[in-house]
Amino acid sequence: MSNVLRVQWTITPQIAPRPWLTCNRCGGARAFRSSDKIRINANGKRVDAWLIYKCVDCENSWNRPLFERRHIRDIDPAFLQALQTNDPDWARRAAFDVEDLKRRSERVEEFAAVDVRKLALSEGSEPLERIEIALAVPMPTCLRVDRLLASEFRMSRVRVQELQANGRLAISPQGARMLRRPVRDRMGVSIEILPKDDDVDFVRSARGP
Repeated sequence: MSNVLRVQWTITPQIAPRPWLTCNRCGGARAFRSSDKIRINANGKRVDAWLIYKCVDCENSWNRPLFERRHIRDIDPAFLQALQTNDPDWARRAAFDVEDLKRRSERVEEFAAVDVRKLALSEGSEPLERIEIALAVPMPTCLRVDRLLASEFRMSRVRVQELQANGRLAISPQGARMLRRPVRDRMGVSIEILPKDDDVDFVRSARGP
């Protein structure tokens, strides 16, 4: 057995991004939050669908188009069923489509708060020499890699940067300034463990409770 602890961290954002739009009730730009409610309208064989947003101050509505005048034969039956039943999981995924929101609003407010679920994939044998973390990120988040690692291992971002500079921390895929980039699905993080690391419990933090 190798001396490597392999774990998976599933990163789930808590708050969907919020577009800032002109609210005709408030009389100025306001943030709008997703209500997780879908509205559909059928006219013959053509279907329109919207995700309903609410002004955070006055609850005024904005209907974000999901598609317009789509012929029913061009819509996947499972997708259409999700729309018709107001499937909460599908609505939540749609609410995290930040790229579409940025095409509809000049300002989109994003939130770094996430839930982290940890699962040990392979315990490894003692003494452990390395931790390999596979990141699963089902919905986009603006949380940066360095902030995630600093939070979960309870250390400063400067310490995270030092680990990388000393060759003890590697991120895949490789690239410039990866620590400062948002965490993404299928990213990998490898951390070398040394006996002198008595101020950070890497193994317990990586496994989770």
